[in-house]
Amino acid sequence: MRSKFMFTTGIENSYPTINIDGKKFRVDEMEKTFFYDRWKEDFALVNEMGIEFLRYGPPYYRTHVAPGTYDWEFTDQTMQELRERNITPLIDLCHFGVPDWVGDFQNKDWPHYFAEYAREFALRYPDVTFYTPINEIFIAATFSAYYGWWNECLSSDASFVNALNNICKANVMAMQEILKVNPDVTFIQSESSEYFHPEDPSCRPLADFLNEKRFLSLDLSYGHPVSVNMFRYLMDYGMSEADYDWYLHNKVRAKCIMGNDYYVTNEHLVHPDGTTSASGEIFGYYVITRQYYNRYRLPVMHTETNILEPHAVDWLKKGWANLYRFKQDGFPIIGYTWYSLIDQVDWDSALRNNAGNVNALGLYDMDRKIRPVGEAYKHLINVWRPILAEESFGLQMYL
Repeated sequence: MRSKFMFTTGIENSYPTINIDGKKFRVDEMEKTFFYDRWKEDFALVNEMGIEFLRYGPPYYRTHVAPGTYDWEFTDQTMQELRERNITPLIDLCHFGVPDWVGDFQNKDWPHYFAEYAREFALRYPDVTFYTPINEIFIAATFSAYYGWWNECLSSDASFVNALNNICKANVMAMQEILKVNPDVTFIQSESSEYFHPEDPSCRPLADFLNEKRFLSLDLSYGHPVSVNMFRYLMDYGMSEADYDWYLHNKVRAKCIMGNDYYVTNEHLVHPDGTTSASGEIFGYYVITRQYYNRYRLPVMHTETNILEPHAVDWLKKGWANLYRFKQDGFPIIGYTWYSLIDQVDWDSALRNNAGNVNALGLYDMDRKIRPVGEAYKHLINVWRPILAEESFGLQMYL
């Protein structure tokens, strides 16, 4: 079978916990966007768009109800509907949050339990061939354990390194367990693509440090040796040499596609006082993705982007032009994603405020009416799909 270029969208399924007045509160984007009530309608919209691949994951915190105990009812229903609609899921097993009984990403026992969950998922759904075990590891660790926004709400280098270690280990162990069940699966590691620009020469040392730090989640997950500076950083803040060596001896690169997420907020300015702020698009998707590709030399997929209306259509056109130039220049890119299918809620505060603000980021609005970017993406898919079908994608097969 010929490989297919993967035009995709996604069901936004973030579910971190946040702290409101000293109380823990679960932020569930699937609940806020009414997916639990309208999932059949939403899957029909995927067909309406002409999209064959969908980033989707069941609510992990509702499914893994206790160690070794699972509630598959909702997942069974949705997976069957996807089969009947001939939509291929790119299964997202963990998206920014863990079950209440786990606690948070500081729990060193969680990787073992998550690997068990991944194995049971693969056994129950043997037809699944694409997985993102843990979405945006770098963001999950940073927002939870360095910025203090989500989950453990901690703000230190030590808590960040501990969260990063636990999440990366869970990611790798999950891949290993899934491969034992189905050796033909492919892992698409959706990760935020970052870059830090120094505002003036005095900011260069910190910018250089942050531009190394941005790779840590993929370095560990792919068993890629880190720099001396990053090794010292990991050791100084709690990772052991045995932990680090474990990643080097547990590589699963051969089954991986590197997923690069790019938003207008992914580039940052580093200021003289040591703070950072969003810089807006300076380099853009092409330049930053090439930096990641040059480091890991893996097939690439564009796994997330969006922007608020009224800028969405122009952003889609610009992003597609970047991607197609990247492909024309010989880089192995196999898919593009507008994320997500339906508008999102409270991402204007990075989910920190439970305000109920609807963010006009989807292909469809909250009433399931198509947005201008939805019409533009549908047209883009229709006109580019036959062109891409005639272009070589190498020997990689998607069956």
